[in-house]
Amino acid sequence: MPEDHEDIIEIEGLVKRFGDQTVLNGINLTIHPGETMVIMGGSGSGKSTLLRNMIGTFTPEEGSVKLFGKDLATLDEEGMNEVRKQFGILFQSGALFQSLTVAENVALPLEEHTDLDANIIDFMVKIKLELVGLRDAADKYPAQISGGMKKRAGLARALALDPKILFYDEPSAGLDPVTSAAIDQLMVDLTRKLGVASIVVTHEMDSAFTIADRMAMLHKGRMIMVDTREAYEKLRDYPQDRIGELTEEQQLIRQFLRGDHEGPMTESHTQNSYEEDLLGADLSKLTGGRAIQTTRRIK
Repeated sequence: MPEDHEDIIEIEGLVKRFGDQTVLNGINLTIHPGETMVIMGGSGSGKSTLLRNMIGTFTPEEGSVKLFGKDLATLDEEGMNEVRKQFGILFQSGALFQSLTVAENVALPLEEHTDLDANIIDFMVKIKLELVGLRDAADKYPAQISGGMKKRAGLARALALDPKILFYDEPSAGLDPVTSAAIDQLMVDLTRKLGVASIVVTHEMDSAFTIADRMAMLHKGRMIMVDTREAYEKLRDYPQDRIGELTEEQQLIRQFLRGDHEGPMTESHTQNSYEEDLLGADLSKLTGGRAIQTTRRIK
């Protein structure tokens, strides 16, 4: 890990709304230099929105997001560009330019953000491609390589400017288990070799437990647990016959980690809230006070 142990990302009281919908509600999170933080949660929990706040795409309604001690919401375009040079992003699809070769895709950030000579850029591109095992594919176009290779090429491009932070958006999405495991190992190796902080948004638990130093669990826009991988493993493996000892949130996290079909995550709303959501009215008036029977658990 780098000698500087100050938090490289600081999120305090983050609230993000879209219209009347609060997607993130009071998020607090810190990322340390050189660690891998896995951010997880079910669909609609706010993972991608949190990521986009961390890279400055979204601006929070309340709270702050600081990278390298700088509040992103206070930066002008020039200041934001300087911060962007210090992090790289691996998008879910790889996001390669189809008209450029793999090498040209990796060279693009260097051409846009540096004044380096073309020979130096070519040298650096070869180094980045070697890091991800793609030097032999330098002259191929994205359409000519596999999904796993596209992810590697996207990662090489994310590394082009020697970032201090790497963001990964569902890096295992769309990959077969063997290729996914290879990407996981590559992420671990790069973090160790380069000392970058890695923030990984995923719902793939096998991947999460392979790569994480710490893990953060989102649920309905709230951060309900931030702890070490070991703490999450202990919760995942908690005996079923002692589950009553856990809080409801701990049971919810355990269910998510194990992929169980029954538990707090799959319980439906209470009868009253369901009825009100369904018809938006006081049903007792509509039914003359008669109760309407509803199912309380998803089968």
